[in-house]
Amino acid sequence: MDEPRTESISVRIPRQLYEQARSDAISEHRTIPGQIEYWAQVGRAALDNPDLPVSFIAEALAALAEPRAEATPFVPRNAKP
Repeated sequence: MDEPRTESISVRIPRQLYEQARSDAISEHRTIPGQIEYWAQVGRAALDNPDLPVSFIAEALAALAEPRAEATPFVPRNAKP
């Protein structure tokens, strides 16, 4: 199954922001556009959910992006074997 194609556009950003994105993209194993898109997703979710910590939002987005086949099922601590 092919992934949907997305249309891309050019956007001007300050050089300093680009360099920050490049640095973070390397450490996070993303492309520079992918890093900027990730920041936008986290920022949008943070604005939509101001009571949640940004770290929680970032982790939740990462969990949603994880393939279901690779996900670890939740097991409550008090679950009986």
